[in-house]
Amino acid sequence: MTSLSLRNASPAKSKADAVVVGVTTSPAPKRRRTNASGPDVVLAPGADDVAAAYGRKLSPLLASLGVNGKAGEVHSVPTSGAINAPLLVLVGLGPEVTPDAVRRAAGVAARSVPNAASAALALPADSPELVRAAAEGWLLGGYTFTAFKGSDVTPRPTGPSEVVVLTSAARRKETQQALTEAEVLAEAVAGARSWVNTPPGDFTPPRFADAVLEATADLTSGRGAPLEITVLDEKRLAELGCGGILGVGQGSDAPPRLVEISYAPKGAQAHLALVGKGITFDSGGLSIKPAASMKEMKSDMAGAAAVVQATIAIARLGLPIRVSCFAPMAENMVSGRSMRPGDVLTMYGGKTVEVQNTDAEGRLVLADALVRATEMSPDVILDVATLTGAMVMALGDRVSGVMGGDDVVPGVLAASEVAGEAMWHMPLPEEMKQRVLSSKIADVMQHDWVRWGGGLFAGAFLREFTAGKPWAHLDIAGPSFNSGSPWGHVTNGGTGVAVTTLVEYARSLSATAG
Repeated sequence: MTSLSLRNASPAKSKADAVVVGVTTSPAPKRRRTNASGPDVVLAPGADDVAAAYGRKLSPLLASLGVNGKAGEVHSVPTSGAINAPLLVLVGLGPEVTPDAVRRAAGVAARSVPNAASAALALPADSPELVRAAAEGWLLGGYTFTAFKGSDVTPRPTGPSEVVVLTSAARRKETQQALTEAEVLAEAVAGARSWVNTPPGDFTPPRFADAVLEATADLTSGRGAPLEITVLDEKRLAELGCGGILGVGQGSDAPPRLVEISYAPKGAQAHLALVGKGITFDSGGLSIKPAASMKEMKSDMAGAAAVVQATIAIARLGLPIRVSCFAPMAENMVSGRSMRPGDVLTMYGGKTVEVQNTDAEGRLVLADALVRATEMSPDVILDVATLTGAMVMALGDRVSGVMGGDDVVPGVLAASEVAGEAMWHMPLPEEMKQRVLSSKIADVMQHDWVRWGGGLFAGAFLREFTAGKPWAHLDIAGPSFNSGSPWGHVTNGGTGVAVTTLVEYARSLSATAG
């Protein structure tokens, strides 16, 4: 397990096994150049002592390595005594030093020093924001999931166990708080990643619910425990009339669940409801997916993972905001009991829905949970879901779509910028409401097979279950799972996207209300 600490010390004199410094293409200050014809390449703030130690040797060293300072670049160099540490790791920051650039660079560095026992981060870190970014990036960039690796497999190096963030602000209270926040947030994101990465046969709805209970055990026991958790099983869901969750889950041998979490600290300044889609595996049901489209469908519960882990992080940070969290969990499978196209389901609260596509199941489980959330009278409702392939087509696999009320969406986008998670405002045109209400036999149409605007249709469908309350929907279908190579602080597999954005939104909402 990695131990992080802060220190105000010279990176050139550090006794760590590896020292990490940033490289930027920023033209100022012009301390070193690789060549006259190319862009200025300089060591970033925090690495001044390293640059001074190398002196005139630095420029030709950078040139011989082909260092360009671009984001994602990394070079490991034996120091040969130029500085105390035996290994110097150069990571690109790009043209501008920002918290996001530092977070990504630290993530790249974490995967580049697997054989070192200790490391010192001499990245730009003269503010709490940059310290938090460096710590988050390192912890998340070095994340691995090994729960199902066999005991006979040679364990891979896991990276340094001791990491020091070098900063001139090491003794400031707000800087130390930033490090603590980084550790809490990274733990929550890693927890969401691990849930998403767990094989679906080992993470059915009942097991997912058990995992939530296990993850929150220290927050729910004893007097004054900050969290209260209720797990509704299939019998209780039937008594309540949660037709969406039951309809989706009825084709599986693993029964559905609805996990409800309450965080209500004294002096709470606002009330936020979080709702997350928890489809532990999505075969498409009778509207079955092609085989190749199922291989990553264990990630269809990433929304539920995000809202639960965000709630845990909010509680651990002690933010002064009330949170009501709802995680509907079901497995969308094929059997003689499966929900059929043409069925009409009665949602919690009594609204009826005509089903046209059993592979558009996420909105059905969310509908029940959204109505449950409205009954809590929150100030704002946010739902998070791997909802539509249409959103991936529109925004790619690194950007989440956000839609909802003009009084909520800007705050979500602002929070995503602080979190370093790319999100984009998508519209909810009036014609989508007409399509959603087009059923001839039920109150609402679940899907209409029109090719265009499928992600917007889904958002408009969800809006019908929000009782007109301030609300936004985050479609994370693209960024929730990285099937390619690691980049920045994002590793392969589950990404834990939206966890940090939700925490930042909660923080800003409580501050605004206060």
